Amino acid sequence: MKRNVTLLVICQAFANTNNTILIAIGALIGYSLADNKLLATLPVATVMIGTMLGTMPAANLMRAIGRKRGYLVGLLIGMTGAAICSYAIYAQNFWMFCVGTGIYGVNNSFVQTYRFAAADVSSSQFKATAISLVMLGGVVAAFLGPQSVKLTQDLFAPNLYLGSYISVIGLALVAGLLMMFVRIPTLTAAEKKQPGRPLSEIVKEPTFFVAVIGAMVGYGVMSLIMTSTPLSMVAHEHGSGAAFDVITAHVVGMFGPSFITGAVIKRYGVLNVMLVGAVLLAGCVAISMTGHELHQYFIGLIILGVGWNFLFIGGTTLLTEVGTGSERFKIQGVNDLLVFGTVALASLASGSIFHFMGWESLNLVAIPFLSISFLATLWLMLKRRKEARLAV
Repeated sequence: MKRNVTLLVICQAFANTNNTILIAIGALIGYSLADNKLLATLPVATVMIGTMLGTMPAANLMRAIGRKRGYLVGLLIGMTGAAICSYAIYAQNFWMFCVGTGIYGVNNSFVQTYRFAAADVSSSQFKATAISLVMLGGVVAAFLGPQSVKLTQDLFAPNLYLGSYISVIGLALVAGLLMMFVRIPTLTAAEKKQPGRPLSEIVKEPTFFVAVIGAMVGYGVMSLIMTSTPLSMVAHEHGSGAAFDVITAHVVGMFGPSFITGAVIKRYGVLNVMLVGAVLLAGCVAISMTGHELHQYFIGLIILGVGWNFLFIGGTTLLTEVGTGSERFKIQGVNDLLVFGTVALASLASGSIFHFMGWESLNLVAIPFLSISFLATLWLMLKRRKEARLAV
């Protein structure tokens, strides 16, 4: 069990490194290539669109051939997308670049289920810890991603960032080699024949509803703010180097708490952790409203990352309480479809909101959604307490 989780942590680290590279420079490349600067964040959005569109096909493929083989297919797709991005940068073709990032995003449809694979190979008592440990791979990405960009961005000058996208191919290849040693249980023939409950029945479960809302809001708000952070920083004369450092700190905030998130969930309960996550995300908004100094970006983005960690990992852990056997692929696929559909919309809208309304208004957009997540989680908590009292 520990061996499999460790390998998944390492594979997640490489995958998150590649995602950090794409996010850190995607909007900057988009801004340099696009004739219409309103489309600057489209390459980041197409990553999320690819992820969204790939969630259900990925879930169905992994249900049929197993998670491990599915992950290897996903990595091949990711390398293909990165290769297209590399050529697009060389050819200075914005739309080809967007196609490449979109294809790479399909790989994320598989990568995002590494956390569920960790739960599959773990006992019920270790699931929350296993999920948080796999997400811990992002701590490596926090440093390796931006530093990789700094080391590789000028390798093929004057084609800025071409080397960075070639490095993405290399990291995906290493992840694929490691994935071959992971052992993940597959569905039995009997389980594959069991269709499980229809989605119309599953979505009526309060636990499913609150888990999905939490993950959607946590990831959506984080993407909304993070995507335009480099644009805002450069616009306020902090430079791309400082923006990379802030993204590094942000990614540490996203994944660093994973050392303890599983233990915190076990001690205080998943719903309490999700509530704290929503409050922290609101705290990021409050800090972002105070100004544009470098320390304000650092503090705000770190808090944004920690809030995402609590709300997203909390939502993922809560989702594992819903469904068993073959149902879990369907449930996980629908969850990720909704989550990354939200992320795609947030990433796409981020650039336009920032351009027309500014940094402060961009942050304020998050408040209604955070309120919905907070209230939904609180409702489920009170509902469970009432049911527990009646059961006594």
